Amino acid sequence: MSITKLSLTKLSLKSLKRVTAIRAPELALTEYTRLLETCIQSKSLAKGKKIHPHLLENNNTYINNPFVLEKLARLYVSCNEIELARYLFDTIPEPNVIFYNLMIRAYAWNGPFERALDLYYEMLQSGILPNKFTFPFVLKACSGLQAIEDGREIHVYAERLGLNLDIYICTALIDLYAKCGDLDQAKWVFDGMSQRDVVAWNAMIAGFSLHGSYDNTIHLFIEMQKEGINPNSSTIVAVLPTVAGASELKQGEALHGYCVSRSFDNDVVVGTGLLDMYAKCGCITHASRFFNLMDVKNGVTWSAMIGAYVTCEFMREALQLYDRMVIEDARNLTPATLGTVLRACAKLTDLNKGRRIHCFTIKTGFLLDIMVGNTLLSMYAKCGIIDDAVRFFDEMNPKDTITYNAIISGCLQNGYAQEVLHIFHKMQLSGIEPDSATMVSVLPTCSHLASPKHGACGHGFSITRGFVADTSICNALIDMYSKCGKIDIARKVFDGMDRRDIVSWNSMIDGYGIHGLGKEVLLLFNKMKGVGLEPDAVTFICLLSSCSHSGLVTEGKQLFNYMIQGLNIVPKMDHYICMVDLLGRSGLLGEACRFIDEMPFEPDVHVWGALLAACRIYKNVELGEEVSKKIQMLGPEGAGNFVLLSNMYSTVSRWDDAANVRIMQRDQGFKKSAGCSWVEINGITHAFFGGDRSHPQSEQINKILDELLVEMTM
Repeated sequence: MSITKLSLTKLSLKSLKRVTAIRAPELALTEYTRLLETCIQSKSLAKGKKIHPHLLENNNTYINNPFVLEKLARLYVSCNEIELARYLFDTIPEPNVIFYNLMIRAYAWNGPFERALDLYYEMLQSGILPNKFTFPFVLKACSGLQAIEDGREIHVYAERLGLNLDIYICTALIDLYAKCGDLDQAKWVFDGMSQRDVVAWNAMIAGFSLHGSYDNTIHLFIEMQKEGINPNSSTIVAVLPTVAGASELKQGEALHGYCVSRSFDNDVVVGTGLLDMYAKCGCITHASRFFNLMDVKNGVTWSAMIGAYVTCEFMREALQLYDRMVIEDARNLTPATLGTVLRACAKLTDLNKGRRIHCFTIKTGFLLDIMVGNTLLSMYAKCGIIDDAVRFFDEMNPKDTITYNAIISGCLQNGYAQEVLHIFHKMQLSGIEPDSATMVSVLPTCSHLASPKHGACGHGFSITRGFVADTSICNALIDMYSKCGKIDIARKVFDGMDRRDIVSWNSMIDGYGIHGLGKEVLLLFNKMKGVGLEPDAVTFICLLSSCSHSGLVTEGKQLFNYMIQGLNIVPKMDHYICMVDLLGRSGLLGEACRFIDEMPFEPDVHVWGALLAACRIYKNVELGEEVSKKIQMLGPEGAGNFVLLSNMYSTVSRWDDAANVRIMQRDQGFKKSAGCSWVEINGITHAFFGGDRSHPQSEQINKILDELLVEMTM
C-alpha cells in the first residue's frame, strides 16, 4: 500500500514504522511532520504523546530534526502543556529564533509572564537576533507584569532593528504604555503609525477607557469611523466601561443601537458589557430585562447582573438571582459570583444565607480562593458575629493584607478596640505589610482607647510608609489626636496637609468643638469659606455642636439660618438636636420648646432627650416630666433618658420619684451600661468600669481618689 494514499488521520504508528523501514528517510520525515501537524490541528495530545517515544526509538534520526522538534513543541503548546514544551525546548542544544518565539508566546499568553521576559533576555545573550514576531509577544508579557521600564528598553531595541513601524509591534507598544498609565507615550506611538487597523484603534481606545478618560475614548471612537475603520465587538467592549463610569446613559443607548444594527448584541461579552453599563447608569430595570433576553450567559454575565443588583441596592433581588443561577447554571459559578453574593448577605445582615454559602464554598472548594475567604470574613464581621469572624480568620491560610483589613475593620465597627491592636501587631509579625486602609481602621482605635502613645506610633509608621500623603490617613490622625486631647498636634497635621477635603475641615472643626474652643471653630470655618470650599450638612452638625459646647447661642442661630437661607441645605434631625441642645444648655428652655414645635417633622426621642438633659441641668422638673411622657409615648431607645429623669429628681431631693424611675427602667428591660474610662500609662491602656474593682491596684487607686475628694470639698 502506498504511503501517499494512506489517510494521515488513520495512519497508525505500526504502519509508519513499517514504511520507515522501507522508504527513504526524507519521506518518513515528511510523514512524521504531517502526522504531528494533524495532531496539532485536532489538539490530539494522547496521539502526539505516542508519536514522541516512537521517534526516540529510531536512534534519534528524526528527534533531532528541527522541523520535528518544532512540531512537537507546537503540539504541547497548543494542548496547553507548557511545561512539557519547555522540557523539550531545554533539550535542544541551539534553539533558533522560531523556538524562542514559540516559548515566549506561550508564556506571554498563559503565564508566568516573568518566564517570557527571561527567555527574551536569554535569547539576546545567546546572540540570537529577535524578529518582528518576537516583540509583540514579549511586550504582551511586559503589559501583564506592568514592567514599563523593560518595555521601554525593548521599544528602543526594536527601533534599532528598524522594526518600530511594524503594525503589530506598534499595537503591542500602545497596549503596554496604556496599561502602565503612560497614555501620552501610547498616543505618540499611535499617531506615528503609518497604517492603523482596527486592533490598533481598539488598543488605544481601551487604554483611554481603562483610565476613565471618557472624552478621549469617545473622540477616538468617532475618529476611527471617520477614517473608514468599522468598530467591531471588541471596540464596543472597550468603550462601554468608560460610558458606564461617566453615567452617560444616552451614549450607552446609542452604542446599544449600534450593536443591534451590527448584531453585536448576540455576543455574550458585548451583552454583558451592555447590562453592566445600564446598571451603572442606574437603569437596573433595563439591565434586568436585557439579561433575561440574552440567549447565552456565561459566569461573568451572571456575576455582572448579581453585582448590578448589589450596586443599585437591590440586595433581595441579588440573592434571588443567585438562587436561580444555582438551579439553572451552577457550572458557571465563580469565586467572583460568590464574593458578590456574600456582599449582599453582609448588606442585609442575612447571616443564615451567608452561612449556607459558606457551607457551599467548603463543598465546592471555592473556600480555598482567598477573595472568597476575605468576603466571608467581612460578611461575618458586618453581621456582628465577631467570635465567628475571628475563628474563621485564625483558620484562613493563606492570608493577605485584605484579610487583616477585613478583621481589623470588623473588630473596630463592633467595639473590639483592644482586639484591633492585637491583630495589627500580629499582622506586622506575620510579615504582611499594612496599607493605608489598615491604618484608617487602626488610628480610630487609638482614639477609642484614648491611647495617644499607640496613636503616635501609628502616626510614625504612616510617615515611614509614606501613607501621610493620603488625605484619609491625615483625616484619621486629626480625629485621633483630637479625641486623645492633643488638639495642637491635630492642628499641625491639618496645617501640614497637601490636600484637604471636606472631611479634613469637618474633623478639625469637630476637634475644636470637643475641646470647647468655639472661637477657633468660627475662625476655621471662615478660613474654610475663604479657600472656596463649600460646607456640607456634616459641617453644620460639627459647627452647631461646637457652639452648643461653647455657649455661643447667637453664633449658633446665625449658622443655622445661614445653612438654610444661604446654602439651601435642608436641616436633618441631627441639626435640630444640636439646636435644641444649644438652646437648652444656655437655659433658654421656653425657646427650645417653641423651636421643637416649629420643626417641619415630628421630633424623635433624641430631640426630646436633649431638652430633658437641659431640664435636669436647670432643675425644671415640671417641664422635664412633660418631656419624659413624650419620650415614653415614642418609646425610649435606651436607658439614657431614664437616667436623666432619675437624676433630675435627685437634684431636687425627690428620692422616691427617682427610685420609681429606676424601677420603671428595670421593668421595661433597659439596663444602663457601666461607665468606662481609659487612661494610658507608659504605653499600657488601663480600663476602669463603674463599680468594678478588678484592677490589681484598685485598693491603692481608690485610697488616692478618697484623698483627692477630701481636698476637692475643702
